[in-house]
Amino acid sequence: QVRLVESGGGSVQPGGSLRLSCEVSGISLRLLAVGWHRQGPGKQREFVAQSLSGGSTSLANSVKGRFTISRDNAKSTVYLQMDSLKPEDTAVYYCTSIGQWGQGTQVTVSS
Repeated sequence: QVRLVESGGGSVQPGGSLRLSCEVSGISLRLLAVGWHRQGPGKQREFVAQSLSGGSTSLANSVKGRFTISRDNAKSTVYLQMDSLKPEDTAVYYCTSIGQWGQGTQVTVSS
């Protein structure tokens, strides 16, 4: 069974940056597709980004040009680099793979 642990959340001003990390254990990251989702206050959980085992990636339209997803298989970690953050990016960010979810990490964007 895969285990996912997110870290890197925090509070930042609009226009700032954060890098989230998702540490994967239990199954080799090389074999896994890993996604980032988020749930803002009063909103449904939504897709943010995905990294496939073959290296391809995809991003939600709302974050294209601002967020980047990457992975380091040797460190068993998937990253979400978030730049030019907006207040509407405020949410709990979760990573997920093969039906499992991490506990989430809070991102707050506010002046």
